[in-house]
Amino acid sequence: MTEKLWRVGTTYIPVADVKASADWYVSKLGAEMNYQDEDKAIINLAEQSLFLVKAKEGQTSNFIDASGKVRFSLTFEVDGLSALENMHHDFVKQGIKVGEIENRGHMGRNFVFEDLDGNKFDVWSELSLKFKEKYFNKL
Repeated sequence: MTEKLWRVGTTYIPVADVKASADWYVSKLGAEMNYQDEDKAIINLAEQSLFLVKAKEGQTSNFIDASGKVRFSLTFEVDGLSALENMHHDFVKQGIKVGEIENRGHMGRNFVFEDLDGNKFDVWSELSLKFKEKYFNKL
């Protein structure tokens, strides 16, 4: 195979109420609205297109790992520990359901937050080297 996958372009997130979820992502996370109808909303967030898709009640993008723990399917990155701590504080002030800042035994720190439908997302304090090179010329 000579072709390769270059990037993740779109992630689909199940939601119960498209309008309420789209409003939440825009107001709480600063997403940019691109399109909305009764079945889906297309938003831009963190250099990616997210489709908020109307799903059956109780559906989430979460999964249960081998230990029985509910896990997230996406990790967002921020630029450093202070950015992570500031975002965590801001999310708490906004009433977003967030977990504690964790040390998971690897570089950086993380915390988990949830959207209106209980979709869990992770935030990590370290930007990838390729992203820093491309957008910030940092090494």
